[in-house]
Parts: sequence; structure tokens; C-alpha cells
Amino acid sequence: MEIRRDRYLKRLQVRMHNGMIKVITGARRCGKSYLVFKLFRNWLIDQGIPQDHIVEMAFDMRENAAFRNPDYFLSWAKEQMQGEGFYYLLLDEVQMLDSFEEVLNSLLHIDNIDVYVTGSNSKFLSSDVITEFRGRGDEVRIQPLSFSEFMQTYSGNRYDAWAEYLMYGGMPLAATMQTDEQKASYLQALFTETYLKDILDHNRIKNNVELDELVDVLASSVGSLTNPTKIAATFRSVHGSTLSPSTVQAYIGYLEDSFLIEEAVRFDVKGRHYIGSPKKYYFEDVGLRNARLGFRQVEETHLMENIIFNELRSRGMLVDVGVVPVRERNDAGILERKQLEIDFVATRGSSKYYIQSAYALPDEEKRHQEEASLVRVPDSFRKIILVGTPTKTWHDEQGITFMNVLDFLLDEKSLER
Repeated sequence: MEIRRDRYLKRLQVRMHNGMIKVITGARRCGKSYLVFKLFRNWLIDQGIPQDHIVEMAFDMRENAAFRNPDYFLSWAKEQMQGEGFYYLLLDEVQMLDSFEEVLNSLLHIDNIDVYVTGSNSKFLSSDVITEFRGRGDEVRIQPLSFSEFMQTYSGNRYDAWAEYLMYGGMPLAATMQTDEQKASYLQALFTETYLKDILDHNRIKNNVELDELVDVLASSVGSLTNPTKIAATFRSVHGSTLSPSTVQAYIGYLEDSFLIEEAVRFDVKGRHYIGSPKKYYFEDVGLRNARLGFRQVEETHLMENIIFNELRSRGMLVDVGVVPVRERNDAGILERKQLEIDFVATRGSSKYYIQSAYALPDEEKRHQEEASLVRVPDSFRKIILVGTPTKTWHDEQGITFMNVLDFLLDEKSLER
């Protein structure tokens, strides 16, 4: 089965011949190699590119071990690209090539090649890897399957697919497995034996128990505001740990560099400035998050919020947590300062969207509660409430759009409806 990943394929297409190295990053096993070596390669051939002008190298294959020598590889690569016209150099697991940063910078001096590289492990996935290319690296970030991509693998209706996606997420291989046991075992092993092992090895962490406990804390508090000081205090009171806030912050950074989690920072909508702490953390894939907790905490409210965050990011948006300061009278008639929250402020270019995630709106009181922060936003950008229960898209008298979350996920243009 071929899973289309048109969103990312287009991002590679618009970067062709831009004089930069296209660096495809993302969590391990999320589909980077599939995108470049199958989908993009096939597209190049469909465009009439001769196959001998597409030069490939997978450095992780045993038979290609000799090519990990940088001088040997450069000599070989140049021999493959002696003819006229553009050549497309596709390199997989490039971190296994010795001195790969120097090699890639050397390739930039050849006029008629276009270079695309993928890689795994924390050395390559580190957030500063692009700087190694002296400002000439162009990153394309890949995420696990979105819900609309996941639907390509699913034969049932969208509601059954949603239940499956909430539980097991969108890691491509898991999505194609047949049984719950297969999926659960694969995701649990992937988290422990691949992601956490990479982090422990690369960062030389000796006390893996503390990292394990931190991951569990973050997994249990998806969508909740927190900070390293608060987490460290929890460790002291619950586990008697001496883990410091600075160590917690470092561990969180390792998890972010490996694309396991991503932070959302608070943004004061009225004051138009960022608020440094606390922050929210979301998992790159809800299936991995659930696997980490043994599939024991599958709360649809929080997982739906995580999925919305991932979808907005995969659409190329910057996503913050909105804060709306207000002054309201309490029951005693005294004015109090409050901060109302907007789940997501999503920005792309000049477009901005204020989005609330509401699993259910059982009555008017709940509806007004979800609207409270949106109606106080002092601008005219789109305001949307995504609802987990079935509903048609409609607009209320205050211009707020109500939309079913599946309609949002399955329609790339849904925020404009």
C-alpha cells in the first residue's frame, strides 16, 4: 500500500534547485526515507528525470559500509554525475557518513546537483544540525501520519478510524499492522528501545530512572501548563528525588531534539508578547504517548487537543497557547484580574486563527465557557471551536465557527470554511 504524503512532497518540490541542502528531519520511523526514496523519487521520474540522474546512497546498509569513508564517497558521487543536466543526490541515514557536515558542504560547490538528505539518531536530529551547513541547509520537518493520511490505511468509517487513531496514533508501520497486540508491542518497543536508548547513549545519561519518570510525568500531563521547577518539586515530594530544575530542563531539551515532544509557549493576545513560563508539552504521536503509559490513560479530551496541535504544526503553522487578561467582578462585586486561555493561537504568514478544543458541548453553559476567551480577543481573525462530538459546521452571532474535529482534520482548507 502506498500512503500519499502530498503535504511533504510539495515542500520538497518547491525547494528544488534552491542552492541549499534539503534536510529531512523528524522522529525515527515517521516516514522520512519513504518520502524521499519512494514518493519523491517516483515523482522525479514522472517528471521525466532520467533514472541515471537520480543518485542514491543508503549509508545504513552493510554492503555500503565502504561509502562511509568521506573521501571514497565524494569520489564515487562525482563519478556518477559526469553528464549534462541536473543530478539529484538522495542520501539516507547520512549521519553514518564520517564527517558528513564537511561532505555536504563540499557538495554545495557543485553547480548541477540538488541534494536531499535524511537521518536518524540524536546527532542528526539535534535542533542545531542546520547550522553545520553554514546557513545553506533547508529543513523539511516530517511528522507521523496525520489523521487524513491515516485514513488511507483504514478500511472502516471515519469514526472507527478516529477511535483507532486516538489509541495507536500515526506511526506508519503501526498503522499497517493488523492486530492490537502487534501495534501495542511495536510502539512500546519503539519508545524504549529506539527513542529513549538514543537519548541515553548520545547524552551519556547514567540515571535512566529519572528520565523515565520525567517522560511519564509529561505523558500524564499532556496539555497542562508546567515548568521545570514544578516538575522538580513533584519529584522531590513524590519520589524523594534531588533532580534539579536545570536537569529537568536539559532532559526536556533532549526529548525535544529527538522529536518526541514539542512545546507550546503562552502568548498574551492583548499585550502581544510571549510569557516565558509555564508551558505546555505535546507528544509527536499520541500512540507513542499511550504506549509509554501502557495504554492506561487514554483520555479523549487531552488526546484530541494533542492531535489538533500536531495537525496545525503539520500544516506549517506556528502554534502558541493564547492568554487573554481580563478584569471581572467576583461574587462579592470586587474586580479581579483573570487570565482566560485559548488552547491554540495558530499563525502562518499573515493568517492567524484562534482555536479552542472542546470534546463536547452538552449545554449552553459549556458553550459560553468555551467562547469566553474568544469573544475578548481584540482583532478580527478567525475564531474556531473544534468539537469532538458529531456536529455540522455553523457560525454563531458573534462570528465564532463551530466545527467537528474530524471535518477539520480531513479537510486541508477547513479553517477557511
